Amino acid sequence: MGSCKEQEQGFNHAKCFEVLGPIIVGAGPSGLAAAACLSQQGVPSLILEKSDCIASLWQRKTYDRLKLHLPKQFCELPLLGFPDNFPKYPTKGQFISYMEAYASHFKIRPKFNQTVKKTEFDDTNGVWRLQTQDLEYRSRWLIVATGENAEPVIPEIPGYHKFNGTILHTSHYKSGSRFKNQRVLVIGCGNSGMEVSLDLCRHNAIPHMVVRNTVHVLPREMVGISTFGIAMALLKWLPLRLVDKFLLLVANFILGNTDQLGLKRPKTGPIELKNVTGKTPVLDVGALSQIKCGKIKVMKGVKEITKNGVKFMDGQEKEFESIILATGYKSNVPTWLKGCDFFTKDGMPKTPFPNSWKGENGLYTVGFTRRGLLGTASDAVKIAEDIADQLKTIKGKNKSCSNSHVIILRKS
Repeated sequence: MGSCKEQEQGFNHAKCFEVLGPIIVGAGPSGLAAAACLSQQGVPSLILEKSDCIASLWQRKTYDRLKLHLPKQFCELPLLGFPDNFPKYPTKGQFISYMEAYASHFKIRPKFNQTVKKTEFDDTNGVWRLQTQDLEYRSRWLIVATGENAEPVIPEIPGYHKFNGTILHTSHYKSGSRFKNQRVLVIGCGNSGMEVSLDLCRHNAIPHMVVRNTVHVLPREMVGISTFGIAMALLKWLPLRLVDKFLLLVANFILGNTDQLGLKRPKTGPIELKNVTGKTPVLDVGALSQIKCGKIKVMKGVKEITKNGVKFMDGQEKEFESIILATGYKSNVPTWLKGCDFFTKDGMPKTPFPNSWKGENGLYTVGFTRRGLLGTASDAVKIAEDIADQLKTIKGKNKSCSNSHVIILRKS
């Protein structure tokens, strides 16, 4: 490895380290899963995390009443499951404790407060170069684990800055207690929008929920069995579109015609839509009953935010004290990974699942499958096996990488 003292645009070479093992960007579930699987293969790794904790999205940017939408067996990371005494749908706190126990079990120690500013592949030396705010790291392998939900999506709405009340994204929403007796507009009708609206109801707020597009609403369970679990079982035997038709038939029987509530279903089935676009169906945990009885009012798209409220596309105008943006998250990969055409402009791999986990020149991705933690687990296992196979063919590296619990940094 050559010296890191040469000055090159975009890189600060005051301190430069060669990492004898993969560099993983992101210490969320995806990064932890990749590190654990590498550890099992005897491969050391280094995680760089911009926050000061693991699973920062869960710890810093989720609301208090959040629970896993799927049963715990579908949300386990590789090699270590949830504790037996955890409920079927673990709470936010329980999931965080599971992540912390997972990191402790595999002796994963990320370098926190390391924001990756720029990353490029160095063709001359055959390594990835990562620049943080104060260090440069180099490695033969780069694992992108920042995921599909790295940054909040803030829509551009006319009049946004005119509003006299409070506007916040769900990443800053904790509880409906601060909104008691307020008229609140929730913009977005996905799982977060539905659950935040339900939480507002339970704290005696008056929520209105904007439904701009079509949406699939499914019961979380069908006859006591997870809807997702039923779908996964049926997909082993039946074509996807037939499974979608079955889910919609049962959903209509249990929930009724949601079109009549202002929640029009897409023409594409829920599973097919999720696979193609990443748009997740809403798994109802009680919001639909509040919509039916009028406690959550469904509104059309927003035309303009005014000083004291909102004008809607259908001509209505209403006053609100607060607006909550349940507008989701996006990948941040394009902001820091340069000179790489593996990702789209939206920060998602161009190669579709199940081959989205591997790029060129030692580039890997984990957590970009649009299939939740099941996809993360699959990616992590494949990546670890692939890198371990490569290491077996690299002379002189076996001894350096023999201890799976030690991060090896070498200053150049």
